[in-house]
Amino acid sequence: MHAGILKSLLAKQTIFLLVWLFAAGEKRFKGFERFEEKDNSARHPGGVFEDHWFIQKLDHFNGADDREWKQRYFVNEDFYRSGGPVFLMIGGEGTANPAWMQYGTWITYAEKLGALCFMLEHRFYGKSRPTPDLSKESLQFLSSRQALADLAHFRTAMAEARGLTNSKWVAFGGSYPGALAAWFRLKYPHLVHASVASSAPVFATVDFTEYLEVVRSSLASEDPQCPLLVKQASDALVELLKDPKTYDNITQDFRLCSKLQIQTDMDLSYFLEMLAGNFMDVVQYNEDNREFEGMKDTGITIQVLCGMMADPSLGVPYARYAAVARLMLEAFSIECLNVNFSSFQRDMANTSWEGPSSMGEKQWLYQTCSEFGFYQTTDSPNQPFSGFPLQYFLTQCAEFFNISAELLDETVEETNENYSGYDIHSTRIVFPNGSIDPWHALGITMDITPNLPAVFIKGTAHCADMYPARSQDLPQLTLARERIFTILQQWLTQ
Repeated sequence: MHAGILKSLLAKQTIFLLVWLFAAGEKRFKGFERFEEKDNSARHPGGVFEDHWFIQKLDHFNGADDREWKQRYFVNEDFYRSGGPVFLMIGGEGTANPAWMQYGTWITYAEKLGALCFMLEHRFYGKSRPTPDLSKESLQFLSSRQALADLAHFRTAMAEARGLTNSKWVAFGGSYPGALAAWFRLKYPHLVHASVASSAPVFATVDFTEYLEVVRSSLASEDPQCPLLVKQASDALVELLKDPKTYDNITQDFRLCSKLQIQTDMDLSYFLEMLAGNFMDVVQYNEDNREFEGMKDTGITIQVLCGMMADPSLGVPYARYAAVARLMLEAFSIECLNVNFSSFQRDMANTSWEGPSSMGEKQWLYQTCSEFGFYQTTDSPNQPFSGFPLQYFLTQCAEFFNISAELLDETVEETNENYSGYDIHSTRIVFPNGSIDPWHALGITMDITPNLPAVFIKGTAHCADMYPARSQDLPQLTLARERIFTILQQWLTQ
């Protein structure tokens, strides 16, 4: 929902990476977001951040299975006016962050329109745990199809309980939840009046080569030499890795936790993907206003990275690449980088809800293997990185979930068959995307029909339209938020 120093942070540090996909991040899971886990449950005296629980069926598609579980949700009634709409923020592949109940563009819209606001946490993420563990037998109940049925049942039951049956419901989501918002309107049009599907990857693909191609173009938009320098650095590193005598220096250069050991192709790909992830993460979230979520504002942007890659005082491009890796560690107060693939294997084998990969990484990897693909590979020649081809990801699906490449191809094809891919036939869905965001390659960037408009925002990154407005926002971002609001106003009169 992926590379970067995420895996080692998830496993070894008090800082982890999660995706509040209801507000950011389709995913590159590895390296999605880095922040300290915080308990926001008591921040709002009016109870906005209080945990609420809703009874769901474990399997919505098997009438003979009567097992149930408790799904977490949040509610904000501060702005609600009788007769107003109901806004439903869709949770994604990470713990639902209650900060979204008080901040974000959707809250601004709610205040103006007198909306009641709900946020529903996605099954198998955060505190919404339908099963005793994360075994493969349990994970069979984790899918977008089950998640959409959760949304449908929640909307139906909540409308009946609160007298909102005749209210107009609007779904919001960003990244994977953005796709869910679009699919919710597509599959349950009688339950949701309109959807805002921000940075939504509506087309599933196994080999997502376009991701790194957009990273290249986004770096080049800052400095045409930047991706060329990154490529020189990446190529130099790959060449050095052919000689084990260089491993001591590489260990020191990249501040690894232990001496580099490259014994298999998976070891090599894991290491190279992590380092590339530093650039992938910064591009994906370039200048997004995420501090309210608990994200640390490091000030590290595309401009900063490209400035470092162009700085001869740091040495040759390889040395600059290593300097970027050290900068990222320092920015998040991480002492060293764990690049041990065998540690990752052990973490993924752990089926406990208390395991090091249970905060979302294992679940999202399962969803990519069983539904979406989305693998950000180096298979395209039109990007600056090397070393993590499609086979690297296919091996993980086979090893961790016993899902073969052939089965993955079939499930991805079924996903597009079920949700229509780019060829969506519906109404009242708006698709905001940013040109810097690599995920826009799998989204809707041109109007399909007048009732399926795209809002393509030049110079902005992942889910930028969803974050709180600030004075330094690009004018086109401000105009995009205003356009989305105008569209919603019009649809709510229909």
